Amino acid sequence: HRTDSLNLSQDSLGAARDFIKNKFGANYALEFPRIYKTKSKTAQEAHEAIRPTEASRQPESIRKYLDAHQYKLYDLIWKRFIACQMQAAVFDSTTIDIQAKNYTFRTTGQILKFDGFLKIYPVKFTEATLPLLNKDEILKLIKLIKEQHFTQPPARYSEATLIKTLEEYGIGRPSTYAPIISTIQDRGYVEKNEQRKFIPTEIGLLVNDLLVENFPEIVDVKFTAQMENNLDKIA
Repeated sequence: HRTDSLNLSQDSLGAARDFIKNKFGANYALEFPRIYKTKSKTAQEAHEAIRPTEASRQPESIRKYLDAHQYKLYDLIWKRFIACQMQAAVFDSTTIDIQAKNYTFRTTGQILKFDGFLKIYPVKFTEATLPLLNKDEILKLIKLIKEQHFTQPPARYSEATLIKTLEEYGIGRPSTYAPIISTIQDRGYVEKNEQRKFIPTEIGLLVNDLLVENFPEIVDVKFTAQMENNLDKIA
């Protein structure tokens, strides 16, 4: 099993569909299995994704055999696996445009109509119910709130967002993400603030500037991918 694989065997997909039908009802199950394909060129496609050995083995049924960390991990894997083969959630979305002289104000609302995969895989969402209005109805202004918003700089990297960025650029592999995170901290290139986000240190900034100035090709985020392409051409 590989962390970078999205492959699921036909047996596991069939077992997941049967479990969903029996546990939640046929309206929660897919007619045909949902197949995922990786976008990563370095993924090991021959390997299967990490998944439960049996779809019917629910986390609660084996909780007494696991410690807290093991249970959380298995619960996440099981829910993710089952949810990916469930029907999509359905929302009713409403948009209201309000014309005030030369200005148009828009408000949107949404109401959950069918929970689908959300039944077992919690995703944060907000329901907003709008009042019933008729077209061209005259509205009364109750209050005008003036607010000014400024563009915020990008958030600093956390361990999770840094790994996600490494994946997007094709830098490293799942087996090397942890050593990368450890190395930049052990060598004092970054440190964590109160929000557990990475902040570059003085030596980190200095090393980065030197590398960019003297080795621009090697520190280019496209270096690894280009190197692999060149090796493929040689092969």
